[in-house]
Order: sequence, then structure tokens, then C-alpha cells
Amino acid sequence: MKGYVQIYTGNGKGKTTAALGLALRAAGSGINVYIGQFIKGMHYSELESLQRYSDLITIKQFGRDCFIHNNPSDEDYRLAQQGFEEVKEVINSGNYQLVILDEISIAMIYKLISVEDVLSLIENKPEDIELVITGRNVDPKITEAANLVTEMKEIRHYFQEGVQAREGIEK
Repeated sequence: MKGYVQIYTGNGKGKTTAALGLALRAAGSGINVYIGQFIKGMHYSELESLQRYSDLITIKQFGRDCFIHNNPSDEDYRLAQQGFEEVKEVINSGNYQLVILDEISIAMIYKLISVEDVLSLIENKPEDIELVITGRNVDPKITEAANLVTEMKEIRHYFQEGVQAREGIEK
């Protein structure tokens, strides 16, 4: 099967959720899935859920246990680079047909991974690999290289009313 490049972006909620839904659909069809979560090192409920499908879905985090709010640390850079090197190996291993790079756009915004490196990954991926990129503000060069781009648009969010991330819903 020919693999395409998909992007889930925008300021609305649901980018990672959409990618995880695709991962579950793929696993239901016997497709091996690899999920690399950039900038994430905290515990999220999806880690528990996806353990149930560990025979088909592998998930790795390449971030610290906090989100970057200002300047990234040397550790942020090291983790992102380590993750990107692993992703390159995974894509070329032949072991996975769906590879999800969750929040890699944020890693590019913080210059932990270069846009050029991600473009090279897209251009050199094997023909049968479906590649999914998530995160806000995806670089236009990456968007141009994609086959499918979905933008999540926030109309209203209860976060603006002071509601914090809820277990099982946002985290």
C-alpha cells in the first residue's frame, strides 16, 4: 500500500487525539504503528491505553516531564535529537507501516529539530510508510510536502473559563 504524509495542525484541540485514533484503526487492521512523542515526557492516559495494543503499537516519548515555556534546555535538545535519530531508524527498519511524529512541529518551532531535517525525512521515507505529523504552526514547507493537511480550529474551549486539563480527556 502506498503511504502518504498527513498533518494534523491548528490551534484547536484534537491533533494528537486524531493521530491516536488513526493508530487504533491501523492496529485493528494488523498494521504496526510507531508513535514518537516530541516535547512530551509527562504521563498521559494514552500511554496506559496503548499498552493494551503493545503487540502492534509502540509509543516513545522524547521530552522531559514538563512543557517548554521559554528557552529549551540542553536536555530538551538532546532528547529531541535522540528521538529524531530513533525515528529515522524506525522509518527505515521495515517494521512499521504507520509512523506518527506527535508534536514534532513544536520541536521545530523551538529549533530542537530543523525543518530541513524533517523535509529530508519526508522526501526519503520508504514508499509504503504512512507518516503523520502533529502540532500547532506547522512550517509551510512541511505543509507543502504533505498529501493531507487537517487544521483543528478552536471555536470555544472551556480552558478559557479556567478548566484545567482533565484526566482521560485532555491528559
